[in-house]
Amino acid sequence: MKRDKYRGKKFWEREYKRGGHFALSERPSEDLVAFTRWLVREYGQRFLNTTSSVLDLGCGNGRNLVYLAREFGMRGTGYDTSAEAIGAAQKISGGVSLTYEVRSIAEPLPLPDAGKTLVLDMMASHYLPHTAREALRTETARVLKPGGWLFLKTFLREEDIHAARLLREHPGKEAGSYVHPEIGLEEHVFTEEELLEELAPYFTVHKVKKSHRHMKDGRAWKRRSISVYAQKT
Repeated sequence: MKRDKYRGKKFWEREYKRGGHFALSERPSEDLVAFTRWLVREYGQRFLNTTSSVLDLGCGNGRNLVYLAREFGMRGTGYDTSAEAIGAAQKISGGVSLTYEVRSIAEPLPLPDAGKTLVLDMMASHYLPHTAREALRTETARVLKPGGWLFLKTFLREEDIHAARLLREHPGKEAGSYVHPEIGLEEHVFTEEELLEELAPYFTVHKVKKSHRHMKDGRAWKRRSISVYAQKT
C-alpha cells in the first residue's frame, strides 16, 4: 500500500525530498559533459558562452544547468513538474543566472521565438504521449535560435531486456510504451529509427551515441540509452 500511495507526481515529490529510487547527484550528467566537449571541439565557444541561453526540459535538481552556467557562463531556464525538484535546484544555483519554474513540458513553452541557443531534453519527453511529444518538438524548434542545438537523451529499446520485459508485463496505451510499475506513469521507449523520425522535420542530427553497459555476466543490467546531438535546421 505504501508503494501505491506514492505514484505519478507524488512519486517525484517524494523522490526529490527523500531519495531512494534513483541515485540523485549534484554532478552534471556525463553524457551532457561529453556533448559540450564535442561542441567545443567542433565549434569552439560559438554556442557555449556568456551570451548563450539554455532551456532544460525536466530540469530535476538543476545540476546540468548549474554546470553550463558555471563552466561556460550561460544563462538558463529550467522547468519541472516537481516543486521539490525546483526547490532543490534553487538551493544549488547561487551566484549564477538561472531561473526555475514548476511547469509541465506538455504545455506550450512561455518563451519567445528564437531565444535559446541550447535546449536539454534529458530523460524527460519520454513521459509524454505521441501527440504531446510532437507538440514539444515543434515548440523546441520554435524557441531555438537558427542553428541552435537540442541535446536529447532517452531510453533505447533495441537490445534492452528490461525494456522488453516492461513492454510485455506492463503495456501502456501507446505502442512502445509501458506503465512503470514503481512510478505509475506511462513511459515510451524508442527505437533509434523512431526517434530520428520524430526529430527529422526540425533538426539535423550530427551525432548519435548509444550506451553499451546493458548486460553483465550475460544478464540484463542497466537500461540502454541513446543521446542525440541535433541542430535546428
